[in-house]
Amino acid sequence: MPKIKNDSRNRDPELRVERRNARFQQWEALLTNRNTRHRLGEFLVQGVRPINEAVARGWPIRALLHAGNLRSHWARDLVAGQVADEVVRLAPELLRDLTEKDEDIAELAAVVAIPPDDLTRIRPGSDGVVVVLDRPISPGNVGSVLRSADALGAAGVVVAGRATDLYDPKTVRASRGSLFAVPAVRADTPSAVLDWLRSTGTATVVGTSEDAVTDIWDHDFTGPTAIVVGNETSGMSSFWAQNCDAVIRIPMVGSASSFNAAVAASITLYEIARQRA
Repeated sequence: MPKIKNDSRNRDPELRVERRNARFQQWEALLTNRNTRHRLGEFLVQGVRPINEAVARGWPIRALLHAGNLRSHWARDLVAGQVADEVVRLAPELLRDLTEKDEDIAELAAVVAIPPDDLTRIRPGSDGVVVVLDRPISPGNVGSVLRSADALGAAGVVVAGRATDLYDPKTVRASRGSLFAVPAVRADTPSAVLDWLRSTGTATVVGTSEDAVTDIWDHDFTGPTAIVVGNETSGMSSFWAQNCDAVIRIPMVGSASSFNAAVAASITLYEIARQRA
């Protein structure tokens, strides 16, 4: 549970939004419009754990949205505490639309600021692990990789090239709060990512491919490593295929031809953790 300052003497009166005005439409656009999210520099967060992680990790909370149905101590403490730039009370049907719930109305939603896409936010250190997602197209996969990266100790995740949005609501939900715990950065080009990796001393760039000849457990992952996970449809791009120091495969049995991208990343991160245990 995040620490909250309960002194609200200097807080402005609570703003109320009772109809679908321009302010509400702006928040609504955060759900579906990537360009709006990045133009405004903010995104919507729902759920107890993700909101707690955002607050605890010091992400700027631009607004807390509620409909007056603050049943839990958690929600009441957040609204009373000075954790957000503003607190807004919405008409219940408006909050239901923002949280995409058909029945029960969520107690809270948060509008959170998007951090800069600066690769130096990731600090792999002398033996860290970085996950590079090459043009991922599934927001659910990106969120799942963030969750695995958090659980298995990766230093950060880079989304390289034209890809799904890190701040898509599906990505945020799938990460289960790990988006706020693991530095995640978007990069326009793979060359920018490779240059940064080399500059950090991440000595080995390891690609994953069903066509590789080296099995995952035969590669030494004990040094600083970046693992590259290819696009869900086409695998790694030619750039990464040409610039990886090694390419490994995860052996399979049965009729499946490949693993889901999030599964492949998770298995590789687990093998790295196993070798280092």
